[in-house]
Amino acid sequence: MKSKKRLSHHRLRYKLWISICAISIGLTIIGCSEPPPKSYRVGVVCGADLFLPLIDGMKSKLTELGFVEGENIVYDIQTFNDDPEGEGRAAAAFVAEEVDLIVSVPTQATVRAHRAIQGTDIPLVFSYVGIEGTGLVQSVPRPGGNVTGVRYPGPEQICKRLELLQAFLPEAKRVWIGYDKNYPTIGPALEALRALAASLDIKLTEAPVTTLEELKRDFEKRARAPDPGMDAIILMPDTLNHSSAGWEAIRTFAKTRNIPVGGSFHYTVEQGALYGNGDEMVAIGELTAPLVGKVLNGIPAGTIPVVSPEQVLTINYDVALDLGISVPQGLLNMASQIIRSPPLLENQ
Repeated sequence: MKSKKRLSHHRLRYKLWISICAISIGLTIIGCSEPPPKSYRVGVVCGADLFLPLIDGMKSKLTELGFVEGENIVYDIQTFNDDPEGEGRAAAAFVAEEVDLIVSVPTQATVRAHRAIQGTDIPLVFSYVGIEGTGLVQSVPRPGGNVTGVRYPGPEQICKRLELLQAFLPEAKRVWIGYDKNYPTIGPALEALRALAASLDIKLTEAPVTTLEELKRDFEKRARAPDPGMDAIILMPDTLNHSSAGWEAIRTFAKTRNIPVGGSFHYTVEQGALYGNGDEMVAIGELTAPLVGKVLNGIPAGTIPVVSPEQVLTINYDVALDLGISVPQGLLNMASQIIRSPPLLENQ
């Protein structure tokens, strides 16, 4: 009888031990399992379609960094070509939706996005933005204010554009510049450009405007005059020069009067500028991606230094030939790309 009780007691202890082990194993499994990955929501305020390759470059690089679209990151990309006020509305909507981060490009869109995030914890990463005179950052190494990004090197880039023009055309002494006088990057660029032009004995023929129609009227007036009052054109750093309609008006006038244009992005050189010193959109996006990644990983945006891209030179050799311009070998050696038609075969 005692042996049966003892056996029953042992069985009870054994069952209790099994139960404790099962519970312990279950708790261990639960404790070791990873929580579901966070899916980040990123709102993108894009000032014009021409910057979409920048966004593509950013997304591609972020994928390499582990932020895979549709898996752990979602983008809401809003583009505004002819509706600058829409940039502010989009930024405000992203704030209301409490997105994890806002990306903005270029300067005007960023100024509006920066205004929208004030008083919130939403970080802003800007791309290709003029920081001089805009009040967006405290300094390059420590931007502050939950903001960081990739800088648009406006003053030095526009000065380099004029220096390059003189290297191509030393005899050009009248350079036309049309610009939106209210655009945020124009003031610092003009200040640097005017000082350089004076030192080079170059007259800037300025056309300060606020609308595309005013820009076109300036060209119409010059088209009727025997002398258009310019030897060359350089593109200024605003969205009016780089909008589809604005750039078309500039290059059309230049072509009809055989006036060389100092351009910016690669596409301006492809479409008729003699040369362009600018930055590659995809490369700028790739510079932006690590900043976004750091912020999403918990690093305060305001502690991440602002990044500046490198300029590249593109030359359209066919345009030089059409204009009768002999391109110095030194400039050809500097160019990252030279656009020229393939030579005709002898049997053609």
